[in-house]
Amino acid sequence: MTIFHGLNNSASALTAQRLRMDVISSNMANVDTTRGEYVNGEWQPYKRKMVVTQENEGQFTNLLNKAMDKNAGNGVKVARIVEDNTPTKLVFNPEHPDANDEGFVEMPNVDPLKEMVDLISATRSYEANVTVFNASKGLLMKSLEIGK
Repeated sequence: MTIFHGLNNSASALTAQRLRMDVISSNMANVDTTRGEYVNGEWQPYKRKMVVTQENEGQFTNLLNKAMDKNAGNGVKVARIVEDNTPTKLVFNPEHPDANDEGFVEMPNVDPLKEMVDLISATRSYEANVTVFNASKGLLMKSLEIGK
């Protein structure tokens, strides 16, 4: 474990939370997008996307540190962005250009309330990691003053 280990962990978490906020804002922007993807000659509504994170354990030094100290973390990385498979909503709007013969429009599976809860969670996680990063930086700065 190096002196920058805490900074690296916080930086990886900041990157992951920033991407999570970007995906959430994309979901919110497409809450009414009925033409999200063209599949088999038909437009499909936008599908909600979610960020999947996992522990960062790609390098040998990370695996060695984990083997030597089981409590040492290696940070986090984004594993992938997946689509939510919850069913879309049917809304009665016969005036809509994408309405079917019965007057129903297939709307995206994005729930603004759920997105706002996720956004608050991602924002709080980001803020907490900024606090940890600044505390670690402060400790490193104080340790440089020891030799004065």
